[in-house]
Amino acid sequence: MKKERKQNIKKLLWGSRGEGGIVRLTAMYALLAGISFIFLYPLLQMIANSFMSLEDLIDPTVIWLPSKLVFGNYQKAIEVLNYWKVLRVSITVALWPTIIGVASSAVIGYGFARHDFPGKKVWLFILVAVFLLPTLLMSIPTYVIYNELKMLESLKAYIYPALTGFGLRQSVFILIFYQFFRMVPSELCESAEVDGANSAQVFFKIAIPMVIPAFIICVLYSFVWYWNETTLAITYFKGKYTTLQIALSQFESIYRHLFPSGNIGLGSANEMFNQGVLFAGTTLSILPLIILYIFTQRWFVESADRAGIAGE
Repeated sequence: MKKERKQNIKKLLWGSRGEGGIVRLTAMYALLAGISFIFLYPLLQMIANSFMSLEDLIDPTVIWLPSKLVFGNYQKAIEVLNYWKVLRVSITVALWPTIIGVASSAVIGYGFARHDFPGKKVWLFILVAVFLLPTLLMSIPTYVIYNELKMLESLKAYIYPALTGFGLRQSVFILIFYQFFRMVPSELCESAEVDGANSAQVFFKIAIPMVIPAFIICVLYSFVWYWNETTLAITYFKGKYTTLQIALSQFESIYRHLFPSGNIGLGSANEMFNQGVLFAGTTLSILPLIILYIFTQRWFVESADRAGIAGE
C-alpha cells in the first residue's frame, strides 16, 4: 500500500512516459516563459513607451507603466508617417510580388521535383548558393540590369524578378516547394495520367492540394520579407513608392519639419525630440504584421513545423 502510494506521488511529481508531472511541467513552462520574455521584452517595452509622455520617458523612475496614457503620440505618428496612404502603398508593394513569387516558386519547385533534365543537380546547387549569398551583394549588378531594362521607379523591379524565380530570397521558397512536391506519392500522379489527366491537371488538382502548408509558409515569409525590405526599395523605387519602413527611416527629419519645436539636442525637456512618438510610429509599422500573424498563427505554426524551417 505504501509502495503504491509512493509510486503515485512520484508519478504526480515527475510524471510517467508520455505524461508530464508537476515538477516537469513547471520547469518546462518556466523555461518557455523565460525564452518568450527574451523575445517579447523589446516589443512590450516599445508599446509601453509609445504611450508615455516626454516627462515619463526622461524620468528614470518610470520604467514600464506610464504615469498617464498619452494617445497623442499615435496621432502625431500617423501624421508624420502619412499612415493610411503609406499603408496602402506598403500592402501593394509587398502583396503583388508575394503572390507572383510564390506562384512561380511552386511551378519551378514542381519542375525540379517531378522531372529530370540535364544539369538538374547543378541548378539545385546554384539555388542553394544564391540563397546563401547576401542580398546586398547582388544589389549592384541587379541595379545595373534593371536600369538598362527600364524597370526602376516601378513595381516591375519587384514583380519581374519574382515571376522568373529571382525575387527576394525566393530560392528558399523554390527549395521548400521542391521538398514538398518530392513527398507527393508518384503513384497518384501516374494514376491520374493513366486516367487521361495532362500535366497541368495533375499539377493543379493533385499536387497543389497536397502541398498547401508550403503555400502558407511561403506566402507569410515572403510578405514579411517584402514588407520589411528598405534598402532595395529605396534603391529601386527612388522615391516613387514610399513604404512604412522607408517612412520610418525618415521619421525624425519629417517630425522636425512638421513639429519645429521638437528638436534633438541637450536643451530643455520641451525642446527634445519625443521618442514616444517614434515608438508609436514603430508600433504602427509592425501592427499589420502582428494582426496578420494573429489570424494565421495556427496555420503558420503547423506549416512551419511541416516545412522544417525556423522563423526569423
